[in-house]
Amino acid sequence: MQWCLKSFNELSNIEVYKIMQLRVDVFVVEQDCPYSDMDDKDLDANALHLYAVDADKIACYLRILPPGCSYPEMPSLGRVVTAQTARGTGVGHEMMSRATQVLDKSWPNLTCHISAQSHLQGYYNQHGFTAVGDGYLEDGIPHIGMERPPAGT
Repeated sequence: MQWCLKSFNELSNIEVYKIMQLRVDVFVVEQDCPYSDMDDKDLDANALHLYAVDADKIACYLRILPPGCSYPEMPSLGRVVTAQTARGTGVGHEMMSRATQVLDKSWPNLTCHISAQSHLQGYYNQHGFTAVGDGYLEDGIPHIGMERPPAGT
């Protein structure tokens, strides 16, 4: 398993293609949720793309967004996805551990906010996130806001 952390401009055409392919395969096809995945947040100059490659395929992916991109004063994680073939292997948990390390290094004093699919609350709880506010529908799928305070607080 090879881990990569890159800005959008550092990604090759093939990497962008494979990342988008995984996101569409899971979020649009598997979850039967037609929506526009291209929201310009990938292009933010300070956004980071974290992913693992196994046997020339993207096993999991997420993007790390700076404050002001999704939420005015908080960084965020988004498009958290694990390929169907990699689920249950622990790679998703390793990815979240790596992502929280990036958050703690990049924004050591800021809380991270995410919009999580409600059925994944337990997964995010394991990485220090707790539910905030009421649940809501996003693209027809139940979601909940979750936050993780800075490390050491």
